[in-house]
Amino acid sequence: MLVRADIGGVVVYRSTRLLHIGVCHAFSTRLGGFSPAPFDSMNLGNPNGCAIQDDGGRIAENYRKLIAAIGGQGREVLRVHQVHGAGVVRAERGRIFDVGQKADAIVSNDPLRFVSVRIADCVPVLLASDDGAQVAAIHAGWRGVIAQVALAAVREMGCGGRRITAAIGPCISGEAFEVGAEVLGAFENSFGAAAPMRRRADGKGHVDLPEAIRRQLIAAGVEADRIDMTDRCTFRDGDEFFSHRRDHGVTGRMAALIAAAK
Repeated sequence: MLVRADIGGVVVYRSTRLLHIGVCHAFSTRLGGFSPAPFDSMNLGNPNGCAIQDDGGRIAENYRKLIAAIGGQGREVLRVHQVHGAGVVRAERGRIFDVGQKADAIVSNDPLRFVSVRIADCVPVLLASDDGAQVAAIHAGWRGVIAQVALAAVREMGCGGRRITAAIGPCISGEAFEVGAEVLGAFENSFGAAAPMRRRADGKGHVDLPEAIRRQLIAAGVEADRIDMTDRCTFRDGDEFFSHRRDHGVTGRMAALIAAAK
């Protein structure tokens, strides 16, 4: 399971299984930072295409405070330009990393750097090999689920699904994620008759993104009892989380980050 921790006012969620492996990681919340409304307060990124923006210096200070809270002082944070696809890039120990790369997952063997993704409803996923030597951070919206970005990240890690522990972080719940017929059809095509969705009489319905990711991880070889999840919903639980959908785009970003074991 994921456990909530309040560390000097910085509130995060962490995986009991990943903690047991010894990898430094966290799923951030909106609590504990310096940003004013509507980005209050632990904002880690600006919304795209929005006239209202947070100050970049405050975002950097929020990152520093978050990293210090989880014991990751001195580690650089690596990220990519997320595009809702299945692209995976590697962050190798001792090699320069281009943060402008377009991808939705990063695999790393570097204990001195965090790999991270930013979210505001999409599904954040953190992976680690059983020895903590390989880790991954994944961003998956509905398009990323259909593109099977989680499976691509497991393959890139190269250690086999049975050696991987996974944590699926706070995201929009199935109850809150209403979609149209096109999205429902994509999930039926991908998952078949047992797709994690409910269709209404009007043609719209709801899709359970974290359950879809859980099923894909199991299909990739990850054992079900090595997957941590949470019932927290970014849309519903506005006291803890930013939500692009709830806040009509004018909102901040959380982050999921992880570093290989030292």
